[in-house]
Amino acid sequence: MTSSHRPFGLPAAVAAAVLLSAAAGCSSPDATASVVVPSPPAEEAAFCQALAKELPDTVAGLARSDPEPGSELTAGWGDGAIVLRCGVPRPEKMSDPKAQAVEANGVNWMLELPEGSGPRFTSTYRKAYVEVTLDERYAHDATPLADLAAPVRKAVPPSL
Repeated sequence: MTSSHRPFGLPAAVAAAVLLSAAAGCSSPDATASVVVPSPPAEEAAFCQALAKELPDTVAGLARSDPEPGSELTAGWGDGAIVLRCGVPRPEKMSDPKAQAVEANGVNWMLELPEGSGPRFTSTYRKAYVEVTLDERYAHDATPLADLAAPVRKAVPPSL
C-alpha cells in the first residue's frame, strides 16, 4: 500500500516508527483520579458496553485500574497511564487532511499530541469512536494500542 492510500496521508515509515519506537522517558505516572464519561447515542453505547466486556486485565504490562466515576464507557491501566473512553464525539481534527494516523493490529487510530501530555489516539472507521490517552512516558510509543486492537475489532464494527 502506498502512503497516498494511508488514512490522513501518514507515510508507512512514520507509522512504523511510532508503533515500534521505545518509550523516550521514564517519568512517573500521572495518576488520573477521574475522567469525563462520554454520553454517546444508544447504538454507540451498546458497542461500548460490548467493548467493556472484551477489555484485557493488563495493557502494556500495566494492571487494570479504572478511573472514576466507574462506567462501562471508560477503562484504565496503570493508575491513569493508559485511559480508554468509548463513545466520544468525533474529533474535529479528523476533518484535517494532514492529521496523522497509525494502524495497530487492524485498527486505525488518529494521533493527536496535546501540549503538556502524552499522545491521544481516536479510532477511525468504526461505528463508535474509541479514545485512548497515554501519559507522557508513551510520547514515542504507541504499543499499548496493540493490546487494545483485538477487543476494539471484536466489539466495535467497522463503519466502512
